[in-house]
Amino acid sequence: MGHARARKIPAQLVEDEGYQLRYERVAGIDIAKAKGDVCTRLPPVREGGRRASRVEEVPARAREILALAGRLAADGVELVVMESTSDYWRMWFYLLETAGLRVHLVNSRHARQLAGRPKTDRLDCQWIARLAEMGLLRPSFVPPPEIRALRDLTRTRLQLVRDRTREWQRLEKLLEGALVKLSSAVWSLARSKTARSVLEAVAAGESDPAALAALAAAQVKGGRAAIAQALEGMQVRDHHRTLIRLHLDHIALLDRQVSAVEDEIEAALDAIPAAWGADATGETGPGAGQAPDAAALPAAGRLAEIPGVSPALARAIIAETGLDMTRFPTADHLVSWAGLAPVASQSGSRARKPGKGHGDAYLKGYCTQAATGAATTDTFLGERLRRLSRRLGGNRARCAVGRSILVIIWHLLSDPAARFADLGPGWHDTRTDRDRKIRAHVRQLQALGLNVELSEAAA
Repeated sequence: MGHARARKIPAQLVEDEGYQLRYERVAGIDIAKAKGDVCTRLPPVREGGRRASRVEEVPARAREILALAGRLAADGVELVVMESTSDYWRMWFYLLETAGLRVHLVNSRHARQLAGRPKTDRLDCQWIARLAEMGLLRPSFVPPPEIRALRDLTRTRLQLVRDRTREWQRLEKLLEGALVKLSSAVWSLARSKTARSVLEAVAAGESDPAALAALAAAQVKGGRAAIAQALEGMQVRDHHRTLIRLHLDHIALLDRQVSAVEDEIEAALDAIPAAWGADATGETGPGAGQAPDAAALPAAGRLAEIPGVSPALARAIIAETGLDMTRFPTADHLVSWAGLAPVASQSGSRARKPGKGHGDAYLKGYCTQAATGAATTDTFLGERLRRLSRRLGGNRARCAVGRSILVIIWHLLSDPAARFADLGPGWHDTRTDRDRKIRAHVRQLQALGLNVELSEAAA
């Protein structure tokens, strides 16, 4: 057998980036929990001399970091670069940024020391400084302070909601151990008023299935008889009642905390001028842009028009992406940063199946959650998800539609006057070439050994 000829790729002229010295005065910081090693790279003292490196160890305390900021400012440092080590970088970044220095946070994988060379914190900070002065490190996206505050709130809300869900799961497991099949008779333990009323009565000492079933709403699934049947034979003991009461109280506490955090999220977003809308008269403010003839909707309102995106989800998305889309030159940059774009992996003649990048796990989850919410809607996104699910499977289809939603979000946040317009569920059908589709079906039938004669159907 002969060898397959390699495909010849024509020569291509690629404009490279300039990797010469881009910054005369830089500082690189290797961060640990209790201290940071700082290397300051300065120009030579005399003509024709070598560049100088000043390496020092600075404790991770506010006073020492601010003193470092003063020394760096006195040296005329143009750029400070640090690794994103756990959450220890935050104190360094925030204080140096407040001091007026230009600070970049870089991925630690991009600033690794060369293999085979000794590795210490002092050598690492020197390596970071050398890479930084040549422009070889790409900065990570760090949102401004007001978005960071909003992000803290939205992520706290998400954790509280997850804690509440886990609490309901623990309660359901406890009920199964007490032979209470209430979760089989109601559509949801967490969101059913009937379930809450029955559990409150059980915790208070009631054990008669008929009396408990009488607490159910009249429109409950299967009627009150189904509730009574689900409670027959239950063996609720004193410790079960104590634990049920404990779980219900914890859930009520989490409900109040989630509500309080949601109020804080709304207030934090209303305090950001870039999130405000504009009335038809051009007036802006926290309550502007709500009228039907508004010149621009508030940022969260624009996103909430997308199928599957609720107002709460819109605020959470803004907390991850920020409102300034100039940080992402194109929608593809935002998609890649979120980890919803495939990462190429090719070497020689072998090309591995591309996988998704790591990205922002919170934003990725919000986008796929929006895709799931759009699944049952009679919209373009809902139809797109259903079409892709048949071909790719549910998970990959949600990822693809989540990417589409994020592209829409980029355009809506880039232009405050933009509004979402649904293409409709029949958009794909209008873009299908009828004759091409007929020919494809005919070829498939002919491949099965059939002769095909076509004629137009009667009107």
